[in-house]
Amino acid sequence: MKATVYSIEGKALKQIDLPHVFESPQRGDLVKRAVLSEESETYQPKGAYPFAGLETSARYRGRKEDFGTVKNKGIPHLPHEVLPGGQLGKVKRIPLAVKGRRAHPPKVTKKIVELINKREYKIALASALAFSTNREVVCGRANTEIGPSIPIIIEKQFEGLKKTKDVMNVLKSLKLIKFVEKAKKTGTKSMLIVVSNGSTAKAASNIPGVDLVSVSELKVRHLAPGTHPGRLTLFSEDALPEIAKRFEA
Repeated sequence: MKATVYSIEGKALKQIDLPHVFESPQRGDLVKRAVLSEESETYQPKGAYPFAGLETSARYRGRKEDFGTVKNKGIPHLPHEVLPGGQLGKVKRIPLAVKGRRAHPPKVTKKIVELINKREYKIALASALAFSTNREVVCGRANTEIGPSIPIIIEKQFEGLKKTKDVMNVLKSLKLIKFVEKAKKTGTKSMLIVVSNGSTAKAASNIPGVDLVSVSELKVRHLAPGTHPGRLTLFSEDALPEIAKRFEA
């Protein structure tokens, strides 16, 4: 598959061959499964206090011989608070009582992470990258036509940019600034920038809706936010060999 490399001024420089991973089968079902698995890893385990509702003097005395027993007195056979003088207080401990313990509270030991095996995840990541080359899917997700050829490849000098305004100028030259303006108004994600390292991370961190990741940290959820593949993605020229290495054997 061929792709056009653009300069930081927005001019087409040359044609290059993309790594074979960009020609992988486009499996939306695997992409969705991988994104859900990644997102489940961010969930915080939660559970009830183990002794919730039990820190009380309430107890059930059902034997006739017990002092203060409730048998044959028209009193519910439930755990009551122990009051001075052997009197019975309110019902406690049980779920139906006021401030009683919950019947089936959340448990911190519950498995909340949706696992996915490594081979399946690798195929899902390859599929998400392939979706980024599908012009129809990318434009459909963006709800507008995109000027440059897809995928968008930026020359090596892009990773040397240190200032936010320089990155913004690149987006303006590629006629992609409208996506940033839309993200600023709506608070949604706009585009993804993939580089070989995090050198331009600070420069792009203040741009609304833009995520910048290195190849080593690239995940399926970056390419398919909300499980929907086809996110507008910009790849630096140096990132392509690193992507190919991730899928070697």
